[in-house]
Amino acid sequence: MSNQVIKLSDNAAERIKHIMSKAEKSAIGVRVGVKSGGCAGMSYVMEYAREIKPNEEIIEDKGVKVLIDPKAIMYLLGTEMDYKKEKFSSHFVFINPNETERCGCGESFKV
Repeated sequence: MSNQVIKLSDNAAERIKHIMSKAEKSAIGVRVGVKSGGCAGMSYVMEYAREIKPNEEIIEDKGVKVLIDPKAIMYLLGTEMDYKKEKFSSHFVFINPNETERCGCGESFKV
């Protein structure tokens, strides 16, 4: 499916599988959303999803389920979600073509 809101890298899918293996049994996947805040105006939010909410976009890719908050879809269109391990930290990275500005820490963005 090329019209997915976001694509997952292999690293991101593996990391989500790992997170889900430690989650409560009631969790069905991870939810990705955006919220106001951060130094550039918007920041990414991830949480366990325990149910599918109305109008959520559901992406099942590489053996994981990612639910996209309907309010976030327009901000995330075409984004690739990756997971990077560095010497002192590891984190999900969103490569978002809609961003016009990103803060230095990579935690927030502007569209």
